[in-house]
Amino acid sequence: MTIRVLLADDQALLRSAFRVLVDSEPDMEVVGEASDGAEAVRLAKERRADVVLMDIRMPGTDGLAATRMISADPDLAQVRVVILTTFEVDDYVVQALRAGASGFLGKGSEPEELLSAVRIAAQGEALLSPAATKGLIARFLAQSAGADDGRDPARSDRLDTLTVRERQVLVQVAGGHSNDEIAERLKVSPLTVKTHVNRAMAKLGARDRAQLVVIAYESGLVRPRSE
Repeated sequence: MTIRVLLADDQALLRSAFRVLVDSEPDMEVVGEASDGAEAVRLAKERRADVVLMDIRMPGTDGLAATRMISADPDLAQVRVVILTTFEVDDYVVQALRAGASGFLGKGSEPEELLSAVRIAAQGEALLSPAATKGLIARFLAQSAGADDGRDPARSDRLDTLTVRERQVLVQVAGGHSNDEIAERLKVSPLTVKTHVNRAMAKLGARDRAQLVVIAYESGLVRPRSE
């Protein structure tokens, strides 16, 4: 299956570079380019995109608003958004994850990293394995926590629907571990882990693993580390 990629960035030169890179791969193709968020949402639907590489800062409708619009549209439920940002330490990134993005990459990432990100997102996974990503999420959730330490009572109550094993798996997912790594840690099969992850996503209303991580922090199940 060919992965259909939509490029959303207000800089034409960057879009051209990304197009050359993506189109050079046999398993993916660029199906459209957008210079702002509103156009990205429209083209995602018109071109039946699988993955949107979304710049976070664009004139008019920015990448954050566009991500929210894509996430809220039932017709775009299968579209995955990967946020591209010049500044890897960016509070908009966490907001985008909350809005439904599958992860983020710095624009200075290596070409292989970007291509890998597209494939990971297309598979419904999240770009949360790198320690820098986990640290970023933890730091900004801690910064935005305020007096209540970021604990969302509604999120906490929803955790009550999870089984003990599903909560254990959620903690591991929040740690950025893959299904294989979780299986090894919990002494179960990767298929069993996948089943628990899918059930947790359904119970918590999460689009993907990225949102599971945010829920784990917001509910207080996992506490941000200060470092």
